[in-house]
Order: sequence, then structure tokens, then C-alpha cells
Amino acid sequence: MLPVKTARNKALDEILSFTYPRLHTGACWYISFYAFDPAQGALRRKRIKINSVGTPAQRRRYATQICHKLATQLETGWNPWIEATADYSYKLFADALAHYRNHIAKLLDDGVLRQSTIHGYMCSSRIMEKWNAARQSPIQYAYQFDRNFCVRFLDYVYLERGTSPVTRNNNLAFLRSFSTFLVQHLYLKEKPTNGLQNLNKGTKPKERTVIGAADMQRLHDWLHANNRPFLLVCYFLHYMLIRPREIAKLRLCDINVAKQTVFIDATISKNKKSASVTIPAPILELMVELEYFNAPSSFYVFSSGFRPGAKYCRERVFRNYWNTEVVPALKFPKEYKFYSLKDSGITAMLRSGLDALSVKEQARHSSLQITDAYTPQEVREANPALQNFRDVL
Repeated sequence: MLPVKTARNKALDEILSFTYPRLHTGACWYISFYAFDPAQGALRRKRIKINSVGTPAQRRRYATQICHKLATQLETGWNPWIEATADYSYKLFADALAHYRNHIAKLLDDGVLRQSTIHGYMCSSRIMEKWNAARQSPIQYAYQFDRNFCVRFLDYVYLERGTSPVTRNNNLAFLRSFSTFLVQHLYLKEKPTNGLQNLNKGTKPKERTVIGAADMQRLHDWLHANNRPFLLVCYFLHYMLIRPREIAKLRLCDINVAKQTVFIDATISKNKKSASVTIPAPILELMVELEYFNAPSSFYVFSSGFRPGAKYCRERVFRNYWNTEVVPALKFPKEYKFYSLKDSGITAMLRSGLDALSVKEQARHSSLQITDAYTPQEVREANPALQNFRDVL
């Protein structure tokens, strides 16, 4: 049986249920309060350290706001020991965002996420950070990152910045990633993005089309005269159907001249699967002509100046050269994208009579349906060679 004093104290604790938060200063600055813990049958102290918050004056302002919010929560029945709240919800929003950026950078280093994904998330985080700072009442603490904040940010991206549904959806993908991180790292209890939906992109066709035969010849002639290394880059996309990001990461050691193949390792492949594709003769001939194989086998196939080198150059270098040099020089329409070379390659292969299965394997598509999706409408129309075909049946 409990002593009379202990039983009395327990009864008083149950009646009191909590004490108001107060700031403690000194070597360690922290906010503390007591709340009744049913598991222990007594008041239990909760401490929130704030040493990491700027100057002493900033800490005092921070503590005033947090104490007010905690007091309001406690008065309405909230209990930190009954409700499993997030331990870091009162951390600065800027610190939580910095923590997130370091986290996804590590995921990139470990190969968990792709470079393009990280780049998108980083860009979105900077846009969000700048937008928040410009607001009349910017959020300052992690707990303020709520559904209302997310909705307002998406409205800013889509309506005020006048972006496309795709861009708005990409920013929502970032918010979902950030929300998941905040929950997993105990900044928040629930994801504020729950229930937020992507905008329907509809059936608007891609602003990209295959390059006509005459324009393809003009492209070849101009690059042959002005930039044969970039012509080789175009060969890799057009003939081998290798994605630009994969092309950027290929090394000379991935090319087997004897077998006439190039190996795309799972670590650089979009579908995370290793595979080999055939190297058509024009590619090997141009590589020999440009003396690519004289470079060390560890070199990237395309580095500075689109020549072999030890420096990794991202795939955007290909697109930039296409958009700033090729398109203006040849007066190509805006529908002629760098990636159109892959669409044009698939079209040409199918038009040449090459079976769809071979094209699928060269493109490393997971199914024939995907290969067909890349095929422009004109390829799906009647084949003149078959219109008058008659067999013995």
C-alpha cells in the first residue's frame, strides 16, 4: 500500500495535470513544463532545448512564442505523454529544411535517388524558402509547416508564377518528400500533404516530334562540318537509343569493340537494370576517326568539348548545345528537341522493316507497348508495302 503522502501527491498531480511552460537560461537554455504521465502516476517534466537558436535576444523571442503555444495546447487538454507528439516540432523551420537537404544529398551519394530527382527537390526547396521569406508572416518553426502552408505554396507556383500542371505536380512531389522526412525525423506527427492531389495533365500531346529526313540530313551535314564530337553524341541517342543521362555517364571501358556492343550498367540505367545494346558501324567508324579509343579506358566517353575526359559532364550540356547552337543554326522548329533524335531513331528503325522486338531490345523498353508509345502516328498508319500484299491463302 502506498504511503499516505505519496497517495496524496498522486491525487494532487492528477488534479493539477500540468504546469505552465517557462524559460530557463544559463549554460543551457531550455523551456520546461510538467504534465501528468498516467504511466508513472505523477507529473513528469518535459524539456525543450533552444541553445541552437541564434542570439540570446532571438532565443527569448522564440521562447515567448513557444511558451504561448504550449500553454494554449495544455489548456485545451493536450498531453505530451498521452499523445505521441513529434519531439522536434518546435525546431526552427530553416534548421529542418537544412537537415532535409543534407539527407537527400546523402541519398544521392548512396545511389538511392537520381541526380535529376535531387536537383528537382533542391530547386523546389529554394523556391519555397524564398517565397516563405517574402510572405507577410513567414513560418519560423517546423510545426507551422501545415496543410495551409502547402496549399498556399502550390497556388503560388501554379497561379502566381504561371507554371504548367507538370511543374505544379513536381513541386507537390517535393512537398510530399519533405513531409515524409519531417514525420520520419519527428518534426511532425502527420504529413500535411495527405489528400493533396496532382493536377490532371489531360491528353495534351508532347511538344516534341520526329525530325524529318531532309532535316536529319541537314543536321548531319552541319555537325559533320562544325562539331563532329557532338555528331557522335547524336549518334548514341539516335542509333543506340541510349538516354542522355546514361550517355553522360558512359565510360570508354563500357564499349566492346570486338562484340560491337556498349554495356549500360544498372547504376546508371533509368530502369536500374544492366543491359547491352548494339553499336551500329557508323558510330565505331566515327569514334576511330576522332581517335576516341586513344584515351584511357576509365575516361568518360563525353567530357569537355564532347570528347573523352576524366571530368563528368551532365546531360544538360547536350540539351544546351542543341538549343543554343544547333536549333538557331538550322532554324529548326521548337518541336525538334534533342530527345527527338531518339523518337526519330525508333521511327527510322521501324520504317526500315526492323521488327518491333529488336527495336524494343535496343531501346531497353520493358514492353512492346512502350515501344509503340514512342512511335509517332504516321508509323501507325497503313504501310504502303503491305496495302497490295497478297499471299496464297
